[in-house]
Amino acid sequence: MKDTSGELLVIFGGRSEIGLAVARRLAPGATVVLAARRPDELDQEVADLKRAGAAAVHTRYFDANDLSSHRGVVEAITVECGPIDIAVLAFGILGDQARAETDAGHAAAIAHTDYVAQVSLLTVLADTMRAAVRRATMADEPLARRATMADEPLARRATIVAFSSVAGVRVRRANYVYGSAKAGLDGFCSGLQDALHGSSVRLLLVRPGFVIGRMTQGMSPAPFSSTPEQVAAATVRALKRGGGSRSIWVPWVLQPVFAGMKLMPRWLWRRMPR
Repeated sequence: MKDTSGELLVIFGGRSEIGLAVARRLAPGATVVLAARRPDELDQEVADLKRAGAAAVHTRYFDANDLSSHRGVVEAITVECGPIDIAVLAFGILGDQARAETDAGHAAAIAHTDYVAQVSLLTVLADTMRAAVRRATMADEPLARRATMADEPLARRATIVAFSSVAGVRVRRANYVYGSAKAGLDGFCSGLQDALHGSSVRLLLVRPGFVIGRMTQGMSPAPFSSTPEQVAAATVRALKRGGGSRSIWVPWVLQPVFAGMKLMPRWLWRRMPR
């Protein structure tokens, strides 16, 4: 990825601790859009990003659960601000596992936000960003070359960032509703990465462990926990490494740990805590 100066960064889930931490690190010289359900309450976040060096910060209404609005929101942003260079999907809910085991509506709500809404927005972004890259590249090419160009020219790059979780690597009894949604998202992203292979758009999938923040407030941290700042730092390092990084674990030690956990007998696995 080239230097982020002058790029357009969009955070879907503009109140997210991880999303905002990523935005602060990429802010210098960039135009940032915070898309959230209550954009009029983001004054402090806007001020923070401007102090971090953003050239401009905009807010836009975005309801992740309103699937029919996704394409309109993405298209409005590109019309007003230009092609998206980096799109970060930072929305999601943990939900209440105990409630979800008896309340089907709550279980479905977790799955809808953490899987269905993500799938919808990822599909819209992949389609929109590939088309934008193609148009931008074609506009810069001499007419004589346009007819012979590959379907996905590589002169300009764009990146989508999605957050899965180690909870989806092997779903546990203690949080199987949330974990199953993340497992589905992880699988979808793996397939989308393959679909985007060779194109000018890439998808970076981040698999954090337990993140100490608002979503997990009041819960005892699990082993190998991280903070939103640590997840953001690892994400930005992967972005700056360019095309070689498709998936990362935060912290990295969770990858070998969960490779071993996949071999754990089922009778022991079902006793595993959160």
